[in-house]
Amino acid sequence: MYSKTTHQIRVTVQPQYLDQQSRPDENHYVWAYSIEISNEGAGDVQLLNRHWIITDGRGQVQEVKGPGVVGEQPVLHPGDSFTYTSGCPLATPSGIMAGRYEMETPDGERFWVDVPAFSLDSPYQGIVLN
Repeated sequence: MYSKTTHQIRVTVQPQYLDQQSRPDENHYVWAYSIEISNEGAGDVQLLNRHWIITDGRGQVQEVKGPGVVGEQPVLHPGDSFTYTSGCPLATPSGIMAGRYEMETPDGERFWVDVPAFSLDSPYQGIVLN
């Protein structure tokens, strides 16, 4: 599990390799990741946009930007959490994802919240020492 707090918003990520959706013989590997976004601050915030950087095991980078997450732009009141699950396919048996969410307060202040970098590892990846 990976967790990071930025501007009193905690983002926790739990990735999971999906063996039944993956086809290693065709270089197709799939992960699900569950994310919990928790408002630990004193005011409301709304998630407006997402920005992902996905790097596969060969160093190929894909950038994903867009409104909301899984079709939603949740409002989080103090103490609230929002949880969702999404997925990521890669052509390599490992990779890494990192990102950020653009948030907005009711008075129009916008700021970015970091999503911690998290590793996408399959049982088909050999051990690599960094």
